[in-house]
Parts: sequence; C-alpha cells; structure tokens
Amino acid sequence: MNSEKRKAETMNSMVTSFEDMKTLGRQMERQRTNEELKQDNRQPDPVQADGLEDGKQ
Repeated sequence: MNSEKRKAETMNSMVTSFEDMKTLGRQMERQRTNEELKQDNRQPDPVQADGLEDGKQ
C-alpha cells in the first residue's frame, strides 16, 4: 500500500478530534470502580472472557 493511499484512509479510533479525546478522558476519570459500585449495592460490569460458554475463543 502506498503512503498516499494510507494517508487517505480513516484510522480506527474511539475519537476523531482532540476535543473528543479530552471529553472521553474526563468521562473515564469519573467512572466508578467495581468496589465503589458494590458499596452502592450496584452490579459491576460482568467479567468479559470468563470461560468459553458461547464457543468463541
């Protein structure tokens, strides 16, 4: 792949601008930990890749 085509392709990312990146960073800083959720009697996010129940590896 030549460099011109590579520059034209969109890169995969969670954000598309620096402002979006700053906003996402602030949101991530405010996320509560599993322990904080448990203290409020809330269910934390389930473990993701715990076993192969769905047949995927």
